[in-house]
Amino acid sequence: MTIENSQCLVFSTCPTQSCAQQIAQTLVEQHLAAGVHLVPHIQSVYRWQGEIKNHEEVWLVIKTRAEHFTQIQEIFQTLHPYQVPELILLPITHGLTSYLAWIDASCQLTSTEI
Repeated sequence: MTIENSQCLVFSTCPTQSCAQQIAQTLVEQHLAAGVHLVPHIQSVYRWQGEIKNHEEVWLVIKTRAEHFTQIQEIFQTLHPYQVPELILLPITHGLTSYLAWIDASCQLTSTEI
């Protein structure tokens, strides 16, 4: 199995629930994600432009296929307000066969409703 043809999780954060919802909705509507968990009220501490920042954010857990990553990046560049949004791909090495099949079916442009 190559990473380009495999199921994966993509992690990101958004500054608001509405931003996260817009990105999640777009990804699922365009069959670029099978589903997206929106986890509100995470606390992020990070360094940005020489200062330590501390903000509440919404964590996105995107279930997708690795070959969609470039298109997902483009959507984030269009819809995400951060200059440098977090966007990290982690391959799924093992999983319930039926769940992985659901990701595959949901991420096809010709996918039927599951």
